[in-house]
Amino acid sequence: MAKKVTYDESSISILEGLEAVRKRPGMYIGSVSRKGLNHLVYEIVDNSVDEHLAGECDLIQVTLNADGSCTVEDNGRGIPVGMHEKGVSAARIVFSTLHAGGKFDDSVYKTSGGLHGVGSSVVNALSTYMDVEISRDGKIHHDRYEQGHPTEELVKGLLPVIGKTKKHGTKITFLPDPTIFEKTRFKEDEIISRLHETAYLNPRLTIQYTDLRGDEPIEMTFHEEEGIVGFVKDVNKNSHVLHDVIYFSGEADNIGVEVAFQYTDEFHENVLGFCNNIYNAEGGAHLTGFKTTFTSVINAYARELGILKEKDANFTGADVRNGMTAVISVKHPDPRFEGQTKTKLDNQDAARVTGKVTGDEIQLYFDKHLEQLKTVIGCAEKAAKIRKTEEKARTNLLQKQKFSFDSNGKLANCESRDASKCEIFIVEGDSAGGSAKTARNRNYQAILPIRGKILNVEKASIDKVLANAEIKTMINAFGCGFSEGFGNDFDITKLRYNKIIIMADADVDGAHISTLLLTLFYRFMPELIFEGHVYVAMPPLYKAMPDKGEEEYLYDDAALEKYRKTHKGKFTLQRYKGLGEMDAKQLWETTLDPERRLLKKIEIEDARMASDVTAMLMGTEVPPRKKFIYDHALDAELDI
Repeated sequence: MAKKVTYDESSISILEGLEAVRKRPGMYIGSVSRKGLNHLVYEIVDNSVDEHLAGECDLIQVTLNADGSCTVEDNGRGIPVGMHEKGVSAARIVFSTLHAGGKFDDSVYKTSGGLHGVGSSVVNALSTYMDVEISRDGKIHHDRYEQGHPTEELVKGLLPVIGKTKKHGTKITFLPDPTIFEKTRFKEDEIISRLHETAYLNPRLTIQYTDLRGDEPIEMTFHEEEGIVGFVKDVNKNSHVLHDVIYFSGEADNIGVEVAFQYTDEFHENVLGFCNNIYNAEGGAHLTGFKTTFTSVINAYARELGILKEKDANFTGADVRNGMTAVISVKHPDPRFEGQTKTKLDNQDAARVTGKVTGDEIQLYFDKHLEQLKTVIGCAEKAAKIRKTEEKARTNLLQKQKFSFDSNGKLANCESRDASKCEIFIVEGDSAGGSAKTARNRNYQAILPIRGKILNVEKASIDKVLANAEIKTMINAFGCGFSEGFGNDFDITKLRYNKIIIMADADVDGAHISTLLLTLFYRFMPELIFEGHVYVAMPPLYKAMPDKGEEEYLYDDAALEKYRKTHKGKFTLQRYKGLGEMDAKQLWETTLDPERRLLKKIEIEDARMASDVTAMLMGTEVPPRKKFIYDHALDAELDI
């Protein structure tokens, strides 16, 4: 019988200072994966950008140092170093106390990306060390921390002065703690993309980037005088555009709104939302305000011009945005986000103001530019015709009884109907599928075998996608529909499995199958990825069987090399060419058992870069794909 656990007043723990951050880092930075690691850089950079928004900074320097640390330096005012009412330097309070900073005082920062006052202190808590230099009032003040704990002795409560200077600003160097993060090497392409994005959103700001980790330093400077107009041009650089970028801006109730958009001949929309320079991956109120008003305005014009007759239904929002690339950037004095990682804006006044500015400005523009208005309405007409055709295809192909969830012959479903506990493995091949069905825990693990490589949805029309048997099977199994071309048909709340796990062979064909599946999810069910439901299983490449001692599974060549160096004695090595070579017991031990398996969570941090790379690798243009593969062949890694 299990021992009874006492639950009384002694069970209540209080985590002092930054201990709570180290105990539960995911609450503050989203995850301890590479995405969370890069988030440390963004938190410090965002603080410097807030100085720029306050009109006090026009240069930010970001350096990835050879020892794995990162330095962010700006020419802002410098964090205040005087005595705080708590009896120590204000700068010490900022770096060692949660919810401390200047972002709560509207007189200091009109708008700010650093919402909760936890950015600097969280980065400090999750770093092996943090070194701070503050240039202010002719002096250089210094502070240092290790795992969030200060190591510098204060002088009468103030930071020690280490020199004189004519400069002003803040310089922060930090080294991520390897005991916290899965990996501690910053992902440079994601950081570069984020910095470039920030430069587009702040046309008077210059950002200098330096990477000192390689044999030769890499230096880049980002300064984008065109602002978000240049941003849209960049996103559409490989597309056939239908008109010049349309830009407008406005302000109401202390909320500033900027919008730039352009149509291409492609059949999907790409609408990116930002609030106070923070990318909102899940959108929010500002995007809702823009989309609703824009759709209403276009429908009104279509009826006024006689394109939509009295008996015709209005264009849907998806119709109107077909082919649109847009950047909506708002500056809000008191933003509310869902979570510290700021993925969704929750202020309803942002929807109202964005809608008002859009309605006023876009009508002024279209009244003077009739040809561009006709181009936009033409895109909506085309989309509406395709939508109606595809709705018929969807009805014919997805709502027949033989494709219903329960009667799907391929799916070996699990017994539980508690979606939070259930997981589904997508397995290529009958032999691997058979082993997986035998090995799984039937209570909560479902197996869905697929045959060969699914359709490349990047090159296919919607009707062909819906006609594909493997894709239909997945759509029905997941239970939440799909989004492209049908407005809001995707409903994440109906998802039947908390984890969708791609289980393919560890070879080139397996990687291609995984990429095809990820392309399908990204284009048609992106919320699965954004909300953290998609994983890739990591089956072992080898099994080492020593003459003496326990057998060991090795998941890559690096693990094999380490085993060779550390193992004393003879051993036999078995190489798995595919999942089908494993029996049910081996498959359970290595790939299915939650206690022992390795899963790679699929994450998308940068929508612009993800869309670009997806189109490049899976689209029809060969030269860009060849160049990308050539440039990245040596550092290829599945870490999306």
